[in-house]
Parts: sequence; C-alpha cells; structure tokens
Amino acid sequence: MNKMITTFFGVGHLPAAPGTWGSLAALLIGWAAERYVGLWLLVVLTGLAVILGFWACQRDLADRPTEDPSEIVIDEVAGMWIALLFPAIAFGMRDMSMVWPAPIAAFLFFRLFDIRKPWLVGRADRRHDYVGVMLDDILAGVLAGLATLVAAALYHVVLM
Repeated sequence: MNKMITTFFGVGHLPAAPGTWGSLAALLIGWAAERYVGLWLLVVLTGLAVILGFWACQRDLADRPTEDPSEIVIDEVAGMWIALLFPAIAFGMRDMSMVWPAPIAAFLFFRLFDIRKPWLVGRADRRHDYVGVMLDDILAGVLAGLATLVAAALYHVVLM
C-alpha cells in the first residue's frame, strides 16, 4: 500500500522526470477536482496527500539509506495541490481559469521552486529523512502558491 501511495499509483516509475510527471498528474487531478466538484475536494485531497505522504514515506524509507528516491512522487503531489489551493481559495479557479491561467502558473512556479530549492525549501531538502522528503515539496508548494497570487495580481494590474 505504501508503495502505491509514494509512487502515486505508479507515476513515480516513469523513466524520465518522475517528479515532473507526478506534479503534472496532480495538476490535472487537482484542477478537475476543484473545477467540477468543488474546493472542498481539493482541500480533502491535499490533506490526505500530506498525511498519507508522511506515513508512506516513513515506511518506505525505513529500510533504505537516507535519500530521496526519484520514484517517490507523493511529495510532488502534495506540494502541487498546496500550490493550487492558493488561487483556488483566493479567486476560485472557476473564475480564474477563464481570465488568467493560475493552475499553469502554479505548476510552473512549483517546478521552479522544487528544482531550485530556495530558502527554507533547501533547508528542508537537506534533511535526509522522510520529513525532508515531504517538507521540501510542501514548502515549495506554499512558495508557488504565493508567487501565483502575486503574478495574478500583477497580471490584473497590467490589464487595467
């Protein structure tokens, strides 16, 4: 069960850039959940991804050396959904997706912060345990969400 969770149902086994594929799968699922069901589902999915991610990563990494294996992508999923929560709560993706591509911006900012690992993201990444695996992407998601809000505000100011 924990392998299925950590690889996000096998996405982590894709041969090239599994983290990016995990983020993309999360983007599509998160956007559809919020758009067609409601914000509450995105909130529930995000909470489950964070809680189950910590649990599954702890179990999966218990018998391995301290590392962040590329097949573990539940952290990417949790971080991506956190990034999506910011525009969804602030603007509602139903409104924003018509005017400004907030979900795409959240994805691009999340990938940028997850790869470049600025500030606290880098500090969390230097923890070589399951907490570091999850925490760096959670923090990257928070930064991506905030950057998406700033970009959306600037976009709307320019149009006015």
